[in-house]
Amino acid sequence: MGPQGPIFVCGAGRMDSLQGATARILSIKMDASFTISFEGDHIKVLSDGAKNLDYAKRLWTAIVEACNEHKCYRVLGIADTTSPMPPLDGYQHADLFRKLGITRNYRVAWVELNQEAKEATYFVETVLFNRGLPGRLFDSVADATEWLLTEDNT
Repeated sequence: MGPQGPIFVCGAGRMDSLQGATARILSIKMDASFTISFEGDHIKVLSDGAKNLDYAKRLWTAIVEACNEHKCYRVLGIADTTSPMPPLDGYQHADLFRKLGITRNYRVAWVELNQEAKEATYFVETVLFNRGLPGRLFDSVADATEWLLTEDNT
């Protein structure tokens, strides 16, 4: 369990909440995994592996569920991508965000640890920005956290 609630772990074909009542199973084969936890003032996402649109759908659906459960719409994502998202999949993030109800009431700060995957992540950031959707990419977790938790940042 995270400091303020359940941790959701997704990988190896399943997603479980470590708190029994909110247990979920996701029976999909994956080459990537993620962990979501509520940290008291934000939702923290750890993401690794190969990225594609199917992975993004699972990831963002779980993030929205955690945000709604905790009434917290500040998201800090820390990714270590082994295979970047294809450009067409990245382009489809705007539709994905709209379908999931991710609007400007969310603040999303994302850090990509793998320098070779940053270009694909910058592309997603640009797509979201151009459509008025939330999402900023940062070079460090410290910078992302500071922006995320500072009220007057836009």
